[in-house]
Order: sequence, then C-alpha cells, then structure tokens
Amino acid sequence: MKSSRRTRSRGYDGRVAQIPGDEANAPRQSPLGEALARVGDRWTLQIVNALLAGPLRFNDLAEALAGISPNILSGRLKQLEQQGIVVARPYSRRPVRLDYELTARGGELAGALRMLAQWGARASDDVKPVTHAACGTPMEVRWYCPTCARTVADEESSEVRFM
Repeated sequence: MKSSRRTRSRGYDGRVAQIPGDEANAPRQSPLGEALARVGDRWTLQIVNALLAGPLRFNDLAEALAGISPNILSGRLKQLEQQGIVVARPYSRRPVRLDYELTARGGELAGALRMLAQWGARASDDVKPVTHAACGTPMEVRWYCPTCARTVADEESSEVRFM
C-alpha cells in the first residue's frame, strides 16, 4: 500500500516519519521520533516561540507569524491544545474569543528552541548567535546529570543517536 504524501514522508535514512495531526499512527520507537510527531512541522515551534513571552490572542499570533494562514494556525493551536502544550482560555463569552498560553509542558520546549536557534545561527552568516550578556561569548549547550552534578559528554549518554 502506497503512503500518502500528505500524511507521511521519508526521512534521510528511509524510515517513514509521520507529520503532526497523525499522532495515533506516529512511530514511537525513539525520543526524537516522539518529539517530531508532536512538534515537527513548519509552524508548531514558531507558535510555541511566540507564546514563550506570554499569552496571546489569535490575531496577535497571526501577526507574529508572518505568512501563516488562519486555518493552519487554528489547526496547529488545536493540536497543541490536545497534546497539553497550549491551553486556550476565553477572554470574551459573546462572541467566544480565546487567549492562548503555554502549559508547563509547553514551556519545557524553550530549551529545545534555544538549541535550534543557536544551531541555526551557526549555520548562517546572517544570523547572530545567542551570547552571554556579560562577556559577549556565544553560548553553548551541554548535557547535564543532576544526580552526579556534572556535565556529561555525548559518548557517556545512553543514547547517542536519537532516531
């Protein structure tokens, strides 16, 4: 049976990866596969990023995300709400209008966004990396074990590959 382009795509290693919206059938064999099934599309992390500063209304989100269509924004917000990443709270009853806010689970994505932004800055000559305000040095991300209270090298982690 042939896979629909709309619901599945082949990754660089040939494995089938689901797109958000098809979580019931998404592969769950790896931490990265799980994350990508939940937030691995063009707009989801940008929505989360916009909400990191605090709650926003639909029109404010649409304005913050230049190029997103209202139906895509609405769909992504519904998915994020179903996953417990975003909560919608009414600020008007007639007509019903909502504020969108990150849950604690959604706020946990801030670290991943920082890492992706830093990676994007290193990959581009046009984007300035995140730097330490005190000295101007570009920041780095490290694995840290809270039990051992020390930084852990990649080769010491249980899963070097995430797929």
